[in-house]
Formats: sequence, structure tokens, C-alpha cells
Amino acid sequence: MGAQSAGRFGIVGSGWRSEFFLRLARRLPERLSVSGVVTRSAGRGAEVEARWGVPTFRSVGEMLAAERPEFVIPSVPWPVTPAVTKELVGFELPVLAETPPAADLEGLRDLWRAVGSSGLVQVAEQYLHMPGHAARLALVREGVIGQATSVQVSSTHLYHAVSMVRHLLGVGFQEATVSARSFAAPLVDPVSRDGWSGDLTPKPASTTIATLEFAGGMGLYDFTDNQWWNPLRGRRIVIRGSLGEVVDDRVVRMVEPGAAVESHLIRRQTGIDLNLEGFDLDHISFDGRVVYRNGYQGARFSEDDLAVVSLLCQMTAWCRGEAAEPYPLADGCQDHLISLAIGESLSSGTSVTTSREAWA
Repeated sequence: MGAQSAGRFGIVGSGWRSEFFLRLARRLPERLSVSGVVTRSAGRGAEVEARWGVPTFRSVGEMLAAERPEFVIPSVPWPVTPAVTKELVGFELPVLAETPPAADLEGLRDLWRAVGSSGLVQVAEQYLHMPGHAARLALVREGVIGQATSVQVSSTHLYHAVSMVRHLLGVGFQEATVSARSFAAPLVDPVSRDGWSGDLTPKPASTTIATLEFAGGMGLYDFTDNQWWNPLRGRRIVIRGSLGEVVDDRVVRMVEPGAAVESHLIRRQTGIDLNLEGFDLDHISFDGRVVYRNGYQGARFSEDDLAVVSLLCQMTAWCRGEAAEPYPLADGCQDHLISLAIGESLSSGTSVTTSREAWA
């Protein structure tokens, strides 16, 4: 893809998440570029222009008068996302809404009524674009472990984890019965988004464990406060199926009567020891064949960056009629519907069964 065909997108909002997208576009200019950033404050706009070298505007209309991007990302607080999404759809613009697309159930329903039929709204749910998860999903969809029957995720929170469970199980929009409990225990929390704190004092941290029961399988959700950042709490995933299971990068399955075999997902990471190709993930293989290949070699992206870049590039291709939808609004709504049920079960101390909503 040449520079002339780089995807052009706009951003509404100028906070930490918007700078995430700006940073990725700067590092991959041949694939992505930013038409402009909408921010209400002229002062903040000047800061964005000075730091990132992109134009800023005070309104969506002003941005569109200068240039119409291929799609726009509303990178704003939860309560504001639905209003911005509706405004953008009013301009007939494709939208890549941040997660979740609305803060609560009534907000999800209202947003779906307003824009669901437009077909213009996608959701920036990136976790299954992460290299390891993409490789596991490929194996599951090939039937390597037979029919997937349960997924255990201890990695990320709420709607992100729900997305992983739903798609690995292939349960679509099935209703879920959710039972959640929370437990507190002391834990050192040495690092956050702001960096290392130097504080080694254990403080109470909550762990939420929830079961998600679908007609097509079961999910187990396990998340501890700040698990994304805290190096003292690892990330684990278990996908169980009718012929075997995937545990992180280890795969065990039956291949013939009397033969349960073990294989592994193997990463080829360049730049280690005397490898002079530069530090990068090359690919992930399984039994001698590549099941995930890094399409952005040379950019030296982290795996989370790779996931978001993959999503942005698929969004560009979808806008051009060259790829499937990255993550439809209906899926983003379903993920948050179930994550809200986790919170409701925690508050009530009882099981909660989700309703079948219009987007299903």
C-alpha cells in the first residue's frame, strides 16, 4: 500500500486514548494518516498541533469543511460517546466508536435505535487482533480442539474479556446467565499508566470472578484490579474443547485413538542475541505452519499496538469495500450488555440473565 492510499481518519477528543491513535499513525504513515482532531478548547488544539503536527478544529462540521476523512473515531468519555456517534452518523460518516459504545443499558438501546440500521458504526474492540489471541482463535476455528465448550480469561476487564469469550465459543448473541463475586486481598501495586511508583506497600485489591453460562458453552471471567499493568499478576487463557484444550501457548488434543499429543504456539521474535533483523515479532507458528504473521514488520510495535493498527487498517479496508466489518456495533453492544450483567450480579449477590436485545 503506497503513501497515496494511506487510510485517512479523524478523531473527536484529545485525551490519552486519542494520542494513542495519533502515535500509531505517526509511526506508520504509509498506512494511516490523520485528517484532523476535534477539540473544544483552542488552547488544547494548539498543544495537539504542536505535538502531533495535525490540524485541529472546534467542531465536526469545521473538520469536514476542511477535509472529509474515511472514518472518524470518537475518543471521548463514555457518557459522550453516543452523542458524538449520532452526530457523525448524521454526516453519513463511518464511525469507529471506542469501547464501550455507551455507558449503560438504556444508552446502548438508545444508540442502537438511533444508528443501528445505518450500518456505519463499528467498535474499536482490539483484543482478538492481538497476535497470541489471533493465533488461538485461528486454531479454534480450524477445529483443532474440536468444538469449543468453555473459555477462561484472566487478562483484561469486562467487555474486552466478554468479547474474547463470545468469539472463541462462537455463541453470537445467545443470552447469558451471569453469576459474579468479588474478593479483596492485599497486593503490591507497583506500576500504573503513570509509571513505576516505588511503593511496595500492599493495599486491598479486588478480584472479580464470574461465570457466564450460554447455551453454547461457558465462560469464566477472572480479573484483579489493575491486572493490565501489575507485573505481579499474570495473564492466562484456557480454551477447552471436545477434543482437547489450549492453555496459553500449549495445545493438547486427540489426533487418533490412543494418541493425545501436545503442541505449542511458537513465536519467531527477531532481534534476540545475534539476530540483526531488528526487534520485532515475525510470526507465530503451530506444528510447523504459520497461523499468525505480523503484517507491520519494521514498525517495532508492541502486541497491543499491533492489535490496534490491525483494527484501524481493517476499518480503512472496510470503508473501501475491501474487507469485512472490523467489529460491528451489535457486537460491541452485546459485550457491554454482559459486562453490565457482571456488575449487576456483583451488586445484587444473585445470578442475572441477560435479555435478548434489538441488536441481536
